Amino acid sequence: MTALLLVFAALFGLVIGSFLNVVAYRVPAHVSLMRESRCPHCDAPIRWYQNIPVFSWLFLRGRCAECKAPISVRYPIVEAITSAAFVIVTWWVLAIAGSPVYVAVTSPDFWVVLVAYLYFASISIVLTLIDIDVHRLPNGIVLPSYAVGIILFALACLLGAPWSKLLSAAIGMAVLYLFYFLIRFISPRGMGGGDVKLAGVVGLFLGWGGWPTLIVGAFAAWVLAGLFSLVLIAVRRAGRKTAIPFGPWMLLGAWVGLFVGGRVGHWYLGLYT
Repeated sequence: MTALLLVFAALFGLVIGSFLNVVAYRVPAHVSLMRESRCPHCDAPIRWYQNIPVFSWLFLRGRCAECKAPISVRYPIVEAITSAAFVIVTWWVLAIAGSPVYVAVTSPDFWVVLVAYLYFASISIVLTLIDIDVHRLPNGIVLPSYAVGIILFALACLLGAPWSKLLSAAIGMAVLYLFYFLIRFISPRGMGGGDVKLAGVVGLFLGWGGWPTLIVGAFAAWVLAGLFSLVLIAVRRAGRKTAIPFGPWMLLGAWVGLFVGGRVGHWYLGLYT
């Protein structure tokens, strides 16, 4: 049963990864997501069999079927990464369910929590791509994520999850938002408004996992961003005042907190007992 669920997650991740490529390109360019896929070079429509994640790119050898213009390798890479992310997130949600697989999958709240974190994985990938490309975190993706997270977590509680987890998620959302808001208030040039809005979303999904998860996830973002900056300075690709997109590090740090925050928290508390 576990294997079947992970295989489904992998295939579903490929499909979502293909959609994330579209979102990452069209949202910053203000192009409708409803428009049919076309080659950016010759404007030829892309047939359904030319749009199968990863496999179509390999079959076409990375070129448009009509004009033979190269198609960026980023497309299959994003699809593959999304597929792998969906497998990892599904395995992780199964692990934290703390019960045999057949028991977990028959619990309605399990599926809702799984959908919530698959959604968070999806926006983590697409916002990282957009922030790297254009140094922006679009409101059209960030702001609706508050509603999506709150609705899904509330539904999970209605279906059996502890209501204390929803309270923890709400507190995490408020705390992390206010923390980044204060940083931006004190140093407007040091923190973008998009980062502040994203902080609340990150806090929401971290808070569901509890205080250790929230603290480790928030702290990990600064550690990872700092290490990356030091590497850039060391190889002379940036200076001390060079601005780097912080959104990707917030999101990566969040996943560090989700995956290991609980263990780190228990280890730290164990030092004093």
